[in-house]
Amino acid sequence: MIRTIKNRLVFNIIYFLLWVIYFVFARFFFLIFYFNKTIGLGFTTTLKTYLYGLRLDVSFAGYLCFIPFLCIIFTIFIAPQRIAKIIKWYSTILISILSLFLIIDANLYQSWGTRLDTALLTYLNTPEVMVASTSTFQLTSGIVLWIVIAFIFIKWFNKVIDKRIKKIEKGFGLEALIFLIFTAFLIIPVRGGLQTIPVNQSNVYFSNVMFANHAAINYAWNFFNALTHKSDGKNPYHFFDKDVAANIIQKRRNQLLHSDTDSILNTQKPNVILIIWESLTAKVVGSLGGEPNVTENLNTLSKEGILFTNFYANGDRTDKGIPAILSGYYPQPTKSIMKMPNKTRSLPMLPQKMIDLGYQTSFYHGGDLNFGNMNTYLRNAGITNFVDGNDFDKKDWNSKWGVHDHVFMKRFQNDLIKKQNEPFFKIALTLTSHEPFEFPDEYKFGKNTEENKFRSAHAYTDKVIGNFVRFAKKQPWYNNTLIIILSDHGNRFPIHAGAFNSSKKFQIPMLWLGGALHKKGIKINNVSSQIDLSYTLLTLLGGDTSDFVFSKNIFNKSYKQYAHYIFNNGFGTFTKNAQIVYDHTSKKPILKKGKEIAKLDSLGKAISQNAFQDFLDRK
Repeated sequence: MIRTIKNRLVFNIIYFLLWVIYFVFARFFFLIFYFNKTIGLGFTTTLKTYLYGLRLDVSFAGYLCFIPFLCIIFTIFIAPQRIAKIIKWYSTILISILSLFLIIDANLYQSWGTRLDTALLTYLNTPEVMVASTSTFQLTSGIVLWIVIAFIFIKWFNKVIDKRIKKIEKGFGLEALIFLIFTAFLIIPVRGGLQTIPVNQSNVYFSNVMFANHAAINYAWNFFNALTHKSDGKNPYHFFDKDVAANIIQKRRNQLLHSDTDSILNTQKPNVILIIWESLTAKVVGSLGGEPNVTENLNTLSKEGILFTNFYANGDRTDKGIPAILSGYYPQPTKSIMKMPNKTRSLPMLPQKMIDLGYQTSFYHGGDLNFGNMNTYLRNAGITNFVDGNDFDKKDWNSKWGVHDHVFMKRFQNDLIKKQNEPFFKIALTLTSHEPFEFPDEYKFGKNTEENKFRSAHAYTDKVIGNFVRFAKKQPWYNNTLIIILSDHGNRFPIHAGAFNSSKKFQIPMLWLGGALHKKGIKINNVSSQIDLSYTLLTLLGGDTSDFVFSKNIFNKSYKQYAHYIFNNGFGTFTKNAQIVYDHTSKKPILKKGKEIAKLDSLGKAISQNAFQDFLDRK
């Protein structure tokens, strides 16, 4: 009996260790995938990612072992070889799934700056869009890596299982109780020990360098933890009593609502053309101190209108940027309100406010308006006139997202040549400057790296935008028109020094042009962000701003002007003189500088709490 117990016990321990080794390999793969970042950690910190990360590796290995451990109990009564087949099939399926997640996690991290979580699931209803951001090479190499990694580990698991199962024989009934108890003890590694609070991501955060902390996280544990810990209707960002949080925000915001805006426009009801430029970061805009040769047209045009030199995105993806721009609404760290029609119905909507002022509204996009439920959101906004990818010939599409920007903007121009009912409010969302950066024109900076393809794509879109403005200047409606050019979000490219989620990543251009401007060739250095646009524009037009409760007036020059942005499970809040970047997982700042840190810490936390509570309360 002792021998049969020993053989079963050894099998369980070895099987458990197989999974631990798999996750150690997964961390090694992640660190090698981001070799340039790993080199910067140094040997000691890199080693610590394994030591600290081991707790989550062991925890998730414990979860995966429950079924095989229970199966081993049946070898007491059933031929072990039959049970071995079940365990091998179980392992094969899990390895295949987890290896796929391993590849997805590594690829998404470069864009999202966070390990795999349930944000992935929000794109499952549009799988063609999920792969649209990857080049053919990335997709092919990813599939090959998935097959190779899965094949190697499946073969290895099966070999070890076959070897160990041969030593197991049928046993005695008492052993079933012993191994049932042994299986129950898996709760200890699953919880990460005997402490009161189960292990979580905070336990593996050990460094001031966020990449090191992220490398220590077990990607599979992170995903399934997020999957099983869905919102219970409670606010996870609760820092203050409700009234205290509201007072912190309103006390500062109320000082920033009003400004002298009489000299901005020379007409009360100008036409408004809003061009949302996909992924344009200030890092490649020369007129904002970025690289000088990428957006040469925008650089020149910056001298002809009002350039906002301290303007920021509030989120890091299009489905977060659009509600920020058109609803003056803060994005949510791990949710997307644009994908929830029941909630977007109650949002304030700039297009609807423009309709109330007598404007004709329309929305143009060269891709799929179903992406992220954009179509539903825009229709809730009151827009009825749409042009999207379905209105273009497939020969003019790139391989992934939709029609090339020069074809898209040509259609936009052609519609504007026709007699217009004024005033009009037209929105155009570009797409070519999104990964994988495919377009039928010169790659100004080459294709040798992803960064250079990124630069080339923006140089191409810049030429398209330049051509459109030259066209617009010749039209009869131009003298009564305000053209607003801004980005939906920033980008990781070009790679910048410092914290990944510092304000550098979120700074974007905003430029106002057109004959409706009273003053031209000026710069506005006030700190502002996307959520402030709707409020400011409606203020200029005499519209209703009462619903835009998070917004401020961009033209208010107070030193108290601030911007607030979110990223996956964190936020940044800053003024001209201070900045704090806070991580909700570790519950501590990633970055802080300046003299107002305590006030900004409270303001950022109050906004995070208030904005998410508003999101929860919308039905």
